[in-house]
Amino acid sequence: LADTENPSSGSGLIVLGMGKFGAAELNYSSDIDIILLFDLSRSMTVSTDDPTSLFVRLARQVIRVLQERTGDGYVFRVDLRLRPDPGSTPLAIPVETAFNYYEAYGQNWERAAFIKARPVAGDIEAGRDFLNELAPFIWRKYMDFAAIQDVHSIKRQIHAHKGFGDIAVRGHNVKLGRGGIREIEFFVQTQQLIAGGRRESLRRIRTVDALAALREDGWISAEAEKAMRDAYWYLRDVEHRIQMVADEQSHTLPEDDEGLERIARMMGNASANEFAARLEPVMRSVEGHYAALFEKAPQLTGKGGNLVFTGDEDDPATLETLSNMGFNKPSQIISTVKGWHYGRLHAVRTSQARELLTELTPSLIESFAEVSNSDESFFAFDRFLSGLPAGIQFFAILKSNPKLIRLLTLILGSAPRLAEIITRKPHVFDGLIDPSFSASIPERAELAQRLDRALERADLYEAKLDIARQFAAEQKFLIGIRLLTGTVNGRQAGIAFTDLAEILLQAILDQVVKEFARRHGHVAGGRIAILGMGRLGSRDLTAGSDLDLIFLYDHDAEWDESDGEKPLAAQQYFFRLVQRLITAMSAPTAEGILYELDFRLRPSGNAGPLATQIDAFSRYQAKEAWVWESQALIRARPIAGDPEFLGEIRKALDAIVAIPRDAASVTREIADMRGTLDAEKPPENEFDVKRAPGGLGDIEFISQWLALIKPEQAALLDDRSTLSAIRELGPDHLDAGEIETLVGSWELFTAMLQIQRVCLEGDLSGIAADKGLGLVLSEQLGLPDIDTISRELIDRQKAVRGIFERCIARVPKKKSSRD
Repeated sequence: LADTENPSSGSGLIVLGMGKFGAAELNYSSDIDIILLFDLSRSMTVSTDDPTSLFVRLARQVIRVLQERTGDGYVFRVDLRLRPDPGSTPLAIPVETAFNYYEAYGQNWERAAFIKARPVAGDIEAGRDFLNELAPFIWRKYMDFAAIQDVHSIKRQIHAHKGFGDIAVRGHNVKLGRGGIREIEFFVQTQQLIAGGRRESLRRIRTVDALAALREDGWISAEAEKAMRDAYWYLRDVEHRIQMVADEQSHTLPEDDEGLERIARMMGNASANEFAARLEPVMRSVEGHYAALFEKAPQLTGKGGNLVFTGDEDDPATLETLSNMGFNKPSQIISTVKGWHYGRLHAVRTSQARELLTELTPSLIESFAEVSNSDESFFAFDRFLSGLPAGIQFFAILKSNPKLIRLLTLILGSAPRLAEIITRKPHVFDGLIDPSFSASIPERAELAQRLDRALERADLYEAKLDIARQFAAEQKFLIGIRLLTGTVNGRQAGIAFTDLAEILLQAILDQVVKEFARRHGHVAGGRIAILGMGRLGSRDLTAGSDLDLIFLYDHDAEWDESDGEKPLAAQQYFFRLVQRLITAMSAPTAEGILYELDFRLRPSGNAGPLATQIDAFSRYQAKEAWVWESQALIRARPIAGDPEFLGEIRKALDAIVAIPRDAASVTREIADMRGTLDAEKPPENEFDVKRAPGGLGDIEFISQWLALIKPEQAALLDDRSTLSAIRELGPDHLDAGEIETLVGSWELFTAMLQIQRVCLEGDLSGIAADKGLGLVLSEQLGLPDIDTISRELIDRQKAVRGIFERCIARVPKKKSSRD
C-alpha cells in the first residue's frame, strides 16, 4: 500500500458509480451499477505477474461482502454489466484495456451511461483522471443524427414490450413505459450528447441539474424544464413506493385493485381513481416532450415485441419475442447481436457501422423470421458479416433499399449453395449494389470488356488468374440471383452461364498462351482451339456444371519444334500448354477454382492425349468413334481459340455430322445406353429431372437420335441444341403434340434443374420438405406448391418416356431407388 493509514490512496483501484448510483439518484431498492478498473502506474506496488487475477479476486470479495445475504440482510445488490464487453472481460479491467475498448468499439449507449459516471470508492484521484482522459469519448464535438438514433433505439426497442405500448396505470412500468422516467432521462442525455462536446456547462451528472443547464443554455424552454422536473420527482416518488412494498427492484404498478389502492394511499391520494387522475397527465406530459424531440425517428422495434440487446443477461421479453417469431435459439441470437454491438467483427468496428446495423437489426430479424429455417439463416448472415472487411457501405445500402434485405433473406434461407458462396466470398454481393443489376443480363460483348478491364489492373500472371476467379464467382452469383428473382428463366440462365464460361475460357487461354510463350516460344503456324461439349456445347450450363472440353491444335507440318528459350517438340508443346491451361482453370487457390474440367469425351477417352491434332481428330471421328461419341459430337461447338481455326473446325464438324449411319444400329445402341444409365445411375426421386426416366436425359437422347438418323439435315443446322434438333428434325418422326410435349417438358425440367443447381449442392432427397426452396420453385415454375410440382414432373416424365419408347425402344423396367 502507498499509505497504510489510507489504503485507497494511490492504490490504483478505481470504483466508478454508474447510473442512478453515480448521479446520487438511487431508489429505495436499487441495485448499484459499478465499474471496477485498476491503474498499475499508481503508487501501490503489485508484486505479481498476473495483476488482473489479483484485482479480480479483490473484486469478487468486495461484491460478496456487499450482496451476501446473512441474518442481518445484505448491503446492496451489485451490477457490473456496464463494464466494457461484459460477456468477455474480467470483473476488474486495466485502464489501458478500457481506453483501447472505448476508443475502438465504444457504443453510443455507453457514452450516455458515462454521463452519470463518478468515482465513488478506491483511488478517487485515479478515477477522476480516468474520466478526464475518457472525456473525448463521452463528449464528442460532433454527434450526427445516426448516433443519436442509436442511443434512442434502446428506448424504442423497450417500447415494444408488452404493456409499454400505451400509457396506462394498472400494470404500467413507470421507469421504462411510455411517459416514464427513462424518457425523461433520455430526453436529457441525448441533448447532452449532442451539445455537451462543445458546451461544458451541459455536462451535469444529475437529471434535474442537467434539465436546468439545458434551459439556461436555450436548448429547452422554461415550461419544458419545469414540466419534466416536476414529472421526474413525482414519478420517482411513485417508484420509491412501489419498491417499498416488498423491497424488490420493481418499477411496475400493481394490476389488482388492492395493490393499486395501496400505492395510491402511499402517494397521499384518497383512492386509486384519484391517483390515476394525477398520474396519467404527468406521463402524457413527459411523452409529449419526449416525442417532440424524436418525432421523426424511425421505429427500430420488431412487430413481434421486445427487441433489446443491451446488458449482460438476456432480456426475458426479448427471448419471448424471438421464440414467438419462430426462432429456436433465441439466446444465441441475442448473444450474436450483442457481439455486433461490441464490434467483434471487422464489419462493425466503426461506430457508424454499429449505428446503422442497430437500426437495421429489427428489420433483419423480422425478415429471417419469415423463412422456414430462421435460425440457420440468421447465423449464415452472421458468417456473411464476419467475412466483410467493412460494413458502412453495405449497411447504408440495405437501409436505403429494403428489397435487398428480402433478397438476402431469400438467399440465406432458400439457397444454401448461394449462401455458402456469399459467406465465403462476401465481395460477390457487391454486384447487387451496382445500379445496373436490376436490368437484364449484360450482353456477351459487354461482359468480355468488363473482364478485360479487370485483367488489365494486374501485371502478374497469378494476379490475373485470381481476378478471373473473382469475376467468375461474382457473375455466377448474379446469374443465380436473377434466376431466383425471376429476372431470367431457366433457358436464359443456361445461355448466361455458357457465355460466361466461354468468355473466361478465351481470356484464360490468351493469358496461358502468352505466359507459356515467354519460356517456350511458339510453334510455326501453331494454333489451338477449345471444343465445347455436352451442356457447354448446347448452351445449357448450370451453376454447378463441369466443362466438357476437347482441345485441338494444328501447326506447319515442316516445323516440329518451338522457337523459345526452352524449345519443345510440337506435340509436347501443345500437350504442356493444355496442362498449363487446365491448372489455370481448375487448380484450387484462395479464390477457389474457375471450373471443374472433364476430358472424357476426347478421342479414346481417358486413354487418349489431352490435345489432338485436327486431322487426327477428324479421322478418328469419321472412322473409329463409337455411337456415344457421335452422340456427344452432335452438341459440339468450337468456343475459344484462334478465330480462323475455329471456323475450320466448324466445317470439319459439319462434315463429320453429315456422315451417314445405319439407323437401326444407332437406334439399338441408344436404347441399350439408356437402359444401362437407368440401371447404373437411378434417380433419387422425380425432382432428379436430369436422370429420371422421361427426364432431360431422354429428351437429349431423342434429339441426338434424330440428328444421327438424319445426318444431312443435322449438318445444316446452325444451332445444334437439344430444342433446335427436336423442332427442326422432329416433324418426320414426331407428331405436333409430341414435339410440344418434349419442348414444354424440356423447359420445365431445365428451369427445375437450374434452380436446383443454384440453390443446392446436389442432395435432392429432402427437396419436398424444404419450405424455402419450395416457395422459390413454386414462384419461378408458376405452380402453386411443391405437391403440384411433383405431380406435374411425374406426369411429364411418363409422357416423355412414352415418346422415347415409341421412337427408340421400350426400356426394360429395372429397380430404382423409388422401388
